[in-house]
Amino acid sequence: MANHWLDKSEYPFKSNYFDINGNKLHYINEGKGETLLFVHGTPSWSFDYRNIIKKLKEYYRCIAIDHIGFGLSDKPEHYDYSTQNHSKTLAKFLLEKQLKDITLVVHDFGGPIGLNFAIQHPEKIKNLVILNSWLWTSENDPDYIKLKKVLKSPLLPFLYRYLNFSPRFILPQSFGDKKLSKYLLKQYTKPFADKTQRNGTLSFARSLLYDQKWFEELWNKRNSISDKPTLFIWGMKDSVIKPHNLEKFQSGFTNFKTVKLETSGHFPQEEQPEKVINAIFGFLREKKTR
Repeated sequence: MANHWLDKSEYPFKSNYFDINGNKLHYINEGKGETLLFVHGTPSWSFDYRNIIKKLKEYYRCIAIDHIGFGLSDKPEHYDYSTQNHSKTLAKFLLEKQLKDITLVVHDFGGPIGLNFAIQHPEKIKNLVILNSWLWTSENDPDYIKLKKVLKSPLLPFLYRYLNFSPRFILPQSFGDKKLSKYLLKQYTKPFADKTQRNGTLSFARSLLYDQKWFEELWNKRNSISDKPTLFIWGMKDSVIKPHNLEKFQSGFTNFKTVKLETSGHFPQEEQPEKVINAIFGFLREKKTR
């Protein structure tokens, strides 16, 4: 078995595959009811939503994809791993599956990827749940200006391909008070078995360098979704996407509720799953009773 590293007690879901240009996109499809669609960022995969899905699948249909290059999806060495192409793939998947009335749950790069679909197909989206993400240019952000020097470094491809830098070092560093165990960290590092399978994470790093204009275009088109019922769940100790990004989101959406997790970092769904479950559950129940 190729994925002998996978802990099936942590991730007890049946694997499904969707063919996209000759590559297999892995996804899980659990439970029945209204659709909750989970879109991950980097360097993670649907595994980081597992605790949320285990609970919410009792009441909802929970679908979570792994972008090509991540998780249990194919990881071709030569592929268009651009953020825009991931969003096109997501659109193809959702339109072919004829999903509607979707509650879209996005995190990190899942924000631009998933919200781009929502902006283009607002009629398919019922609610939005946004965890520590963004949807605009960071060109004038002091943290981004510092980061840009690192992103331009000729060492970056070496670090990503040969040291598996993104899941091994950046991911655990982005947590708040609760640290990721070495055991669980393996579930994030092992999908990237060797240097040929790490171009997905490298491409997301490059996206930060080259796609700022595209992110800003998405922000300027947000009006098609800005009045959708929206839940922001934000880890306030996020050293990557800091709380001022939450304020920016709030300034551009009109029908939102916010849950701040004071001790959580960049991965609330991994760090404080019970609070995330309660927040989503409460939000969806409240929408139903109105």
